[in-house]
Amino acid sequence: MFNQRNAMFKRALGFACAAAFGGLLALSGSRAQDDMPRVDAALILTVDVSSSVDEKRYILQMEGIAAALEDEGVINTVLGGANGAILIAMVTWADKSKLAVPWTMISNPQQAKELAATIRKLPQQEGEFTCVGRMARYVADKVVARLPAKADKIVVDVSGDGPDNCNTGKLLENSRADLFGIGVTINGLPILEGKDAATIEDWYKENIIGGPGAFVVAAKGYEDFARAFRQKFVVEVSTNFVHP
Repeated sequence: MFNQRNAMFKRALGFACAAAFGGLLALSGSRAQDDMPRVDAALILTVDVSSSVDEKRYILQMEGIAAALEDEGVINTVLGGANGAILIAMVTWADKSKLAVPWTMISNPQQAKELAATIRKLPQQEGEFTCVGRMARYVADKVVARLPAKADKIVVDVSGDGPDNCNTGKLLENSRADLFGIGVTINGLPILEGKDAATIEDWYKENIIGGPGAFVVAAKGYEDFARAFRQKFVVEVSTNFVHP
C-alpha cells in the first residue's frame, strides 16, 4: 500500500512540475513576442516563373519590383508609417515554390536599395506549370508562419499571367481560407498577356484575392508590370489600406 501511495505521489508531483514548466514556456513565449520588433506591413511578393515567363518577361518583373524599391516616393511612403518600417519576402513559384528573398527589414533608403540590388541578381527559377495552390500552401506554412516581427497587416501579393493548371483539388481554396483566417490579405496583379489575357483578371478576382481591403491591379502586358506593381505596392504599404 505504501509503495502504491508513493507512486501516486510521484505521478502527481510530475504532473504539477510539467504544468509549471508549461506555464513558464508560455510566459517565455509571450515575453519573446513582446520583444519582437513591430512593422507597419509584412509583404510577401509571389512571382510567377512558369513556362510562359521567358527571360525577358522575368527581367521585366524583377526590374519593376527593384525600381519601386528605389523610388523616392515609394520609400517616403514606407518610412511614413507609424513604425517607419516594413518587412518584405519574395517567393518565386511554378511547379514548386522557392523562398527567393527571406524576410528583409526596410526602415531606411539604403536597405531598400540593397534589397533592389539583390532582386536584380536573382537567377531565374525553372518551372513549367502554374501551381497557385501549392504556392499559397507554401506561403502559409513556410513564410507567414515564420514572420520575425509583429505586423500591423500581412499582405500576400500574387502576380502571374495564367490560372492554376495543376491538379491539386481544393488546395488553393483551403490554403486561401487558412490565410484569411489569420487576417492575411491577398492582392492580385494579373498580367494581361498570352492566351489567358482576356480572362485572367476575372479569374484573379474570383479565385485569388481576399481579406481586408483586397484588390486587383492589372498590368496590360509585361511591359506594364513596373507601373502596375508600383501603384499596388504604394497602397499596400500605406497606413490606410484603401482600394486604388
